Amino acid sequence: MQISTSRFLAEGAGWRISDEVCRAGPSDRPFEEQHARFAVSAVLSGTFAYRSSRGRALLSPGSLLLGRRRAQFCCSHDYGCGDRCIAFYFDDEWIEDFARELPGVTSTRLPGVRIPSAQSLARLIADVQALADGRNPGGEEELALRMAEAALVSCPEGPPRIDVTPSDERRIAAALKIIEQNIAEPLSLARLASAVSLSRYHFLRTFVRTTGQTPWQYVLSRRLPLAGRYLSSGSATVLDAALASGFTDLSEFTRRFRLHFGVTPGVYAAMNRASSGLTGSVRARRRCSRSSGKAVDEIGSNSATRSR
Repeated sequence: MQISTSRFLAEGAGWRISDEVCRAGPSDRPFEEQHARFAVSAVLSGTFAYRSSRGRALLSPGSLLLGRRRAQFCCSHDYGCGDRCIAFYFDDEWIEDFARELPGVTSTRLPGVRIPSAQSLARLIADVQALADGRNPGGEEELALRMAEAALVSCPEGPPRIDVTPSDERRIAAALKIIEQNIAEPLSLARLASAVSLSRYHFLRTFVRTTGQTPWQYVLSRRLPLAGRYLSSGSATVLDAALASGFTDLSEFTRRFRLHFGVTPGVYAAMNRASSGLTGSVRARRRCSRSSGKAVDEIGSNSATRSR
């Protein structure tokens, strides 16, 4: 069986999208690779370590992996088997021209290697998942532009600090797996910390250093795209989607969903039923204004060949 496979999804002038699946595990020896083009990959499943001359980072579902052309890198799967990424590749001329149109962007030489999973990425990750599921007819080029923008605008200013021990990284990877497998259940800070044999304070600090966000922020960043996926299926009600993605308070779910998707869950579901993809959702979002809200930064119970 091949360790990695690549499936073409879409392409246009200067860009290409592929579905990258890796089946490597802890017993497989990592090997060095090279990015052939400027690359931005959305991690849909799996947790793995990425190392390059620009730094090391733990990649988990919902995060973005950033690759510079000709940069050497190595991926290892010490904490579980396999991962799946939707990779967006851009030609040099395309990305340089695009960068010049973005306010405040002065270079395409990405200093960081990862954009952590975040609530602000929820809508983008949901649309990438829709593409992977075949529910995005006609919206591929727009999605490629949004991915490139996320990489150039949101990239950290420098490589992540190496202040996490291998033992702590292993524990956080185990916690991420617990979250992914139990995303619809109550996930308290005490439960997660106990599961990986850390005190709550040490777990919180180590989680932030390793992933770039708090446990609660991470949980929300995973629940929101999942809710969008349920609503896009056409068979789930708003209440079904809320409960299936871990929200037990419907009003809280609606507030957070509208904050990050730009529309209410009901409107989002109707848009996807009507258009079966990204293009319709973008049209509808332009007709809707965003609401504002304050994110909660702690665990709580009120939450209803491989080229990368």
